[in-house]
Amino acid sequence: MLGMIFLMSVTSVVAQEKDPVILKVAGEEITKSEFLNVYQKNNVNGDVIDRKSLEEYMELYINFRLKVKEAESLGMDTMRSFIDELAGYRKQLAQPYLIDEKTNRSLLEEAYSRKNEDIRASHLLIKVDRNATPADTLEAYKKVMALRKSILKGEDFGKVAMESSDDLSARDRVVEKQTIKGNKGDLGYFTVFDMVYPFESGAYNTKVGEVSMPVRSDFGYHLIKVTDRKPALGKVQVAHILMRPPANATAADSAEMDRKAMDIYNRLQSGEEFAVLAKQFSDDNSTASKGGVLPWFGANRMIPEFIKEVSKLKQPNEIAKPFTSSFGWHIVKLLERKEIGSYEDNLNELKQNLARSDRARKSEEALILRIKDEHKFTQNRKAIGDFYKVVTDTIFKGGWNAESASGLDKNMFTIGRRGYNQQDFAQWLEKNQRQAPVENISVYIDRMYNMFINQKLLDYEDSQLESKYPEFRLLMKEYRDGILLFELTEDKIWSKAGKDTTGLEAFYKANKSNYMWGERVDASTYTLNSTDKKVISEFKSLLKKNLTDNELLETMNNDSTTMLSVDRRKYEKGENEQVDKVKWAAGEITETVMNGKTTIIAVNEVVEPEPKKLNEARGVVTANYQDYLEQQWIKELRAKYPYKVNEEVLSSIK
Repeated sequence: MLGMIFLMSVTSVVAQEKDPVILKVAGEEITKSEFLNVYQKNNVNGDVIDRKSLEEYMELYINFRLKVKEAESLGMDTMRSFIDELAGYRKQLAQPYLIDEKTNRSLLEEAYSRKNEDIRASHLLIKVDRNATPADTLEAYKKVMALRKSILKGEDFGKVAMESSDDLSARDRVVEKQTIKGNKGDLGYFTVFDMVYPFESGAYNTKVGEVSMPVRSDFGYHLIKVTDRKPALGKVQVAHILMRPPANATAADSAEMDRKAMDIYNRLQSGEEFAVLAKQFSDDNSTASKGGVLPWFGANRMIPEFIKEVSKLKQPNEIAKPFTSSFGWHIVKLLERKEIGSYEDNLNELKQNLARSDRARKSEEALILRIKDEHKFTQNRKAIGDFYKVVTDTIFKGGWNAESASGLDKNMFTIGRRGYNQQDFAQWLEKNQRQAPVENISVYIDRMYNMFINQKLLDYEDSQLESKYPEFRLLMKEYRDGILLFELTEDKIWSKAGKDTTGLEAFYKANKSNYMWGERVDASTYTLNSTDKKVISEFKSLLKKNLTDNELLETMNNDSTTMLSVDRRKYEKGENEQVDKVKWAAGEITETVMNGKTTIIAVNEVVEPEPKKLNEARGVVTANYQDYLEQQWIKELRAKYPYKVNEEVLSSIK
């Protein structure tokens, strides 16, 4: 027993030596590392720790901790608005910790690699619901494998797709009395993030000319035949001329269209303007008037014939020879191309696309496996079978009640020291039921149980972030204290200074000498809309009569003509360049003629330095009053709460 006490004592001393307490504020202990973390974040001098700045910052930090302590004593940290705001910040801050970094990096690198290549592929789909029973899944798999076998024996992929694919676009179909030609499974060109992740991976992992093994997606099973792979197009802008063939075109019509296209191409090669010929000959009414210019596009936005020919154009202004598609004859001119760029150039966009892509599941799956391993996850898989008997089809109408499972109490799984039993799962099932099509109960329960496990694993990992990652704990403390400080300062200082008019006026009167005008000049600026010497002379004569500004305006102006405008105010040095040039003496007059107007500045009097009125200095007076209120508040807090700096630890910081 004595040995155990000694060991605990030694452990405590070692821990203190590792990270000693540098400050105590009202019972709260702040360690050296915590203080240094905040100091270094706010130290404008960078990494160099200056002794004076360190001591000055300690005083500021004491004030900060005292204010936070006051907010806590007022119960501000228990208010619902504070709890909700902090929870919102925590959710954002926790996100980078709730991914598997290694998997995420691998997915980003894979996406960038794929972005550098465009693929053209055809597919054949056999639908099977993602929540299908094992029997239905097996039946779909056998069907797609039989089709693959027939293709490998020599059957044409397009023909099989037309006859058997559940993707209706593969065959001709009538929509609103119009026949839409089938694509025989041809999807054209695409690149990364254009398709669901399983399909994309199946395509990128298949060689040109080969047919993939069945690929399972949420839509069902796909067979993929890759027909072309080429360096990525990136983003391009082109101008085009489209010539549509006449309805029911004959071979002669086609030959004439071909001749006409070549004639236009030759004229372009001879130097004629593309935009002019596009306006004259293009049948694409939406672009012809714009010189044939199309919006920017990538590989997945145009028919494959178009993409294939555009990809051959390397330099701006290069023009492709006429080519045909199902739309007609095309002549295309490359205007501009945006290359893919480096990995770093694409990283932010890749991250955004990854977060929205179904491949994000891969990162979550890796994280869940790691959490299971780290926290010794165990489960009683047999316990799930009891729910097959107590859950009915009412759950697909949102009407199932957890009381139906009231007799179930077995443990289902354990994460760390936290166990979850059948009642926990029953309550979760009731809360998460939704209106949905009826499906096999056991399949539904298994899926929901896995979702329940995954959610609790992520929740458990989330709950451990502060203890697992010191930098996260400190960051959360910063946000927590910062929100409390903002709310309390708003109440005690900022709002009070704005609302306390009596206190503000009293502060102003006590400190009036701090808000002084420098020497000023009271001057009138007269602007005459004339440079006529007679008009100017007449006006100067009126000035000498000491008429008021209103009397001058009435004399010089009438209902139809505004000859004179007046601006009288007080100026300090540096406020007005023209006034600065005038001799500051009462009665001085200067005259300037410029841009058809005459400006006359008359000095009325020189005003000696005097205090500003409150409304003239309200902004700076309010700011100073806030500083005063804060100083008084800090004095109160320092008297109210005990605090002590460990000078020895502070001195140890080098």
